[in-house]
Amino acid sequence: MAKRYGVKTGIIEMAKEILEEQKYRITAFTNPLCPIITANPDMELAQWGLIPSWTKTVDEAQKIRKICLNARAETVFQLPSFRVPIHTKRCLIPATGYFEFHHQEKTKIPYYIFLKNEEIFSFGGIYEFWHNPTTKELTQTFTVLTVPANELCREIHNGGKNPFRMPLIISRKYERHWLDHSLKETDIQQFFHPFDTEQMYAYPIAKDFLKKRPDDVTIIERAA
Repeated sequence: MAKRYGVKTGIIEMAKEILEEQKYRITAFTNPLCPIITANPDMELAQWGLIPSWTKTVDEAQKIRKICLNARAETVFQLPSFRVPIHTKRCLIPATGYFEFHHQEKTKIPYYIFLKNEEIFSFGGIYEFWHNPTTKELTQTFTVLTVPANELCREIHNGGKNPFRMPLIISRKYERHWLDHSLKETDIQQFFHPFDTEQMYAYPIAKDFLKKRPDDVTIIERAA
């Protein structure tokens, strides 16, 4: 769920010193460096796949980040990996859209999902810093929060290990509020709801989109 999302020209204009090329697909499984927005004034780079600060070894870090690509909003305050950073290390992950598979009998049909009136929008996430005991380097990592799917996304995302989910999308007017360190747990929980179906749109794309180069614009073309 939400392990791939697209970025394009608008993001590059916002952070041209960070992104070197236009990309329409980013895959979380490779733990890529992505631009994130925190309460700090500058846009930052972080690796997708959160590593808790208390992780002791490199092997442990590699294992745990594979299961921390996403964080369910329902349990984020209870799980050891997330319960500390959710309070003061929330972030925004800019995107132009994301991909989900629709299961239809034995076939999986990929869909591109985006907002109707926002070329760029933000996923809600949390980030953390980890000191690598071998290299002594400080690594910044993040995860994307997920919530129960709205009507549109529920119809599309109907299979796999975690069906009927969608990424937490933060409305533009509440983005600064999401980053506010002073929020209490009850305040943060007010964000944990599906985004308005009426403001979203989706269409099927070619089944081979994962085989295309990340900068291939045809990735997000509607399937014939």
